[in-house]
Amino acid sequence: MRWYIIRAGLLLFLLAASGNRVFADWFPESEQEKPEEQDAASKRQARYERRADNYMQFWNNMIPRYTKLQFAGGMGLVSAGIGWDYGRKKQWETDLFLGLLPKFSGDKASLTFTAKQNYIPWKCSLGGRWELEPLTTGLYINKLTSRNFWGREPEKYGSSYYRFSTNTRFSMFVGQRLTFKLNEGFPRRSITVFYEFSTCDLYLINCFSNHSVAIDDILVLSLGAKFQFL
Repeated sequence: MRWYIIRAGLLLFLLAASGNRVFADWFPESEQEKPEEQDAASKRQARYERRADNYMQFWNNMIPRYTKLQFAGGMGLVSAGIGWDYGRKKQWETDLFLGLLPKFSGDKASLTFTAKQNYIPWKCSLGGRWELEPLTTGLYINKLTSRNFWGREPEKYGSSYYRFSTNTRFSMFVGQRLTFKLNEGFPRRSITVFYEFSTCDLYLINCFSNHSVAIDDILVLSLGAKFQFL
């Protein structure tokens, strides 16, 4: 009996001294996770997390940051749209508008689609919650949905009778904005009112080719409001 106790004590001592090396002899090598396998697994996990972050960031950037309402401006009588601001100082904006052109002289009402790019060089604080954007400028393209207007002239007009599309206009504008910042926690962070003077490619061609057309004849005034919520 004493001999068995001595052998059991010796076995326990060897197990404690050898530590994990004894267990390594008990399990096959294939069942152990090698250091290089751990490193590969960590890299796969890091790549997955980066892809997930990029995916979430992409869809977060696709969420509109504000809504706009605009009256006139060659985009219909009234237009409503969504937009995104970006850049280091949020000096760039991209807008998408859907406008309504009511029927005139018996014509049917039409819809307009507008893609607009804005640039705001700087902003000036007026104290408190007020902020002025003394200069805004940009370009936009407008598409009118109506059978009375076309992108390519009908055959009945002959070759090059109209040398331009009647349902698509390219425009440029300059304007100013006044912003009021709302309290924290309010659904919209700020409300902005603005005005713009714009002109389109067709008006510019007429102005340069016909000296009787003055600058104020080709300028269009528009008014609008922007509701920032992100």
